[in-house]
Amino acid sequence: MKALVLEGVEKLEIEDIKPQELKPNEVLINTAYAGICGTDHALYAGLPGSADAVPPIVLGHENSGVVAEVGSEITDLKVGDRVSVDPNIYCGQCEFCLTDRPELCNNLSAIGVTRNGGLEQQFTAPASVVYPVPDNVSLKAAATVEPISCAIHGVKLLKVTPYQKALVIGDGFMGQIFAQVLQAYGIHQVDLAGRSDAKLANNKEHFGVTNTFNTEKDQIPADYDVVIEAVGLPSTQEQAIAATKKGAQVLMFGVGKPTQKFTMNTYEIFQKQLTIQGSFINPYSFKDSLALLSSGKLNVEDLISHVLKLEEVEDFVQGKISNVSKAVVKVGNQD
Repeated sequence: MKALVLEGVEKLEIEDIKPQELKPNEVLINTAYAGICGTDHALYAGLPGSADAVPPIVLGHENSGVVAEVGSEITDLKVGDRVSVDPNIYCGQCEFCLTDRPELCNNLSAIGVTRNGGLEQQFTAPASVVYPVPDNVSLKAAATVEPISCAIHGVKLLKVTPYQKALVIGDGFMGQIFAQVLQAYGIHQVDLAGRSDAKLANNKEHFGVTNTFNTEKDQIPADYDVVIEAVGLPSTQEQAIAATKKGAQVLMFGVGKPTQKFTMNTYEIFQKQLTIQGSFINPYSFKDSLALLSSGKLNVEDLISHVLKLEEVEDFVQGKISNVSKAVVKVGNQD
């Protein structure tokens, strides 16, 4: 079958590979769409994702498709089911799994990172991470459930309540998703900061954002109860701390380089009694993500700017395709 294989650092090849052997607790999925995100850019460049990817490996951890075959132990899924797949597979035995923190699993494996993912015509996944997609959610939208679930996990780590004012820093796909998720969780005012005036205006006009700020031109007021940093640069991480009022919570979601640092005023953290929270992957958040998509409280279709072919993926991760809000790869013929 046709697959896009990461053969080494900055080396992707389209190859004909054998289908993976189906285990009793797994399902075989005909891939419909696979999303591409910053993690894939990092893996292509030889950097780690949620775990290290050891070539040769098929990337693609944001996946949707149709069940083609089920293992002998599977009773809750059937051939023909439309599904979205959580890539993260926990061991269930380590200290973190046994204390309800599976995202920190010492033995984490991930579809599209440590085992072959969705940038191939068929892939296998344990049934425990495969979720049926509601009839009113397209398979294209369902390929974005993994990043949505990462945003929802981050919000779940915070204490959010309707009276709060929230700021999201970052107008990429994740920042725009966070703005919608915070509204869905009841926060009455959500503002957005970024570099693209067009994206900022679009979010204010169509996605319920109250105020917008250009991070390169505007002064952001220190007036927020909740700040989400969804960029991962020292400059925006420092802006996130500066935008807080007393008692605020800051979610550091954006992924910086492994050696990256930013500066904080420790007295400000003390005096404001700030909570600074990290967020890693997405445990137990797929059902909430699918529910918000099905309810119409999240709109991702309008944020997907590019539908790529397998042959175009390397150009994309090399930065040769511009003006991308969100890119997904159409792998199969399922819709």
